Amino acid sequence: MAKSSLKIDLRTSPYIRKAHSVPQIMRNVVYALLPLAAYAIYQFGISALALLCTTVLASMATEALFNYLSHKKQTLNNYSAVVTGLLLGMTLPAGFPLWMGGVASFTAIALGKTLFGGLGFNVFNPALVGRAFIQAAFPVSITTWTPALASNRFIEFIPSSLAIPFMKPLATADWSAQVTIDGFTGATPLALMKFQGIFTDSYDLFLGTVSGSTGETSSLLILVCGLYLMWRKMLDWRIPAAVLFGTALTASFFYYLDPSQYPSPTFMLFSGGLMFAAVFMASDMVASPVTPLGIFVFGCLVGFLTVIIRLFGGLTEAVMYAILFANAATPLIESYTQPRIFGARKKAQEKS
Repeated sequence: MAKSSLKIDLRTSPYIRKAHSVPQIMRNVVYALLPLAAYAIYQFGISALALLCTTVLASMATEALFNYLSHKKQTLNNYSAVVTGLLLGMTLPAGFPLWMGGVASFTAIALGKTLFGGLGFNVFNPALVGRAFIQAAFPVSITTWTPALASNRFIEFIPSSLAIPFMKPLATADWSAQVTIDGFTGATPLALMKFQGIFTDSYDLFLGTVSGSTGETSSLLILVCGLYLMWRKMLDWRIPAAVLFGTALTASFFYYLDPSQYPSPTFMLFSGGLMFAAVFMASDMVASPVTPLGIFVFGCLVGFLTVIIRLFGGLTEAVMYAILFANAATPLIESYTQPRIFGARKKAQEKS
């Protein structure tokens, strides 16, 4: 009797796979970030351009270096290092010293990505790891803000951008006429709220006519770029929605207690880096949960911690630490939110 030549491949789930590859997803994230980068350059000029170029090139160089040292195939063509560099650069002030941006990029790739085994194995968002390191190492530089739309921003660097490592930058004549290097007049809305009790108009926050990090100012543009990724089915809308829901719910509670002391929910949603982090940071496919209930818990946790730290912590911005904390809690969240297997409880009772 002739034997059948039919072969059956046995594979594990998921059995239905999307056609998107890692390079395709990362490349589309870059496309979504480019309008934000262009708007940052429009607001802050050549200093923002130089900062973004520095963080991207330093991230790529670091990844190439570690791939070479570990004898691994080069992974620069998957665009993940470019995404990390762009995300990191957009969380930094426009006048951030370029050499510090390079240090932040090295830390993001080395500690946030390579240390855990590379793309797909990172526990935390690499860009936030780099920013957290810089926040601890250079707290003054990362909280020195530049006023947007300075008249000479396209022909002259912000003095701090070209600062020599470990040296205090000197202000040029033109910049001295507008601001002083020791205390820029471009205080962020969160700083005004926390230290002076001044609440910025939500309309200005939504459009982005305020000071802040290079990529966080315009909530409207961030939402448009996020919608592009959702349309391309490369962003799980439930994560940013849960983050915004958790933020709005927590802020509404305190605003209801005392509207004169606590900012409105719209202020909390549109100020600082929350909108940018909710769309591009919290939605990290590796460091966020995949269970439906876990996604909701994760997002609400980020929103809750952001509001609590902003109101009662020593930092003006808190979304970075909120996401890192939630990243660390992701395995625990997933372990408690796993869907129950049909019939599992009955089988366990039969065995007992």
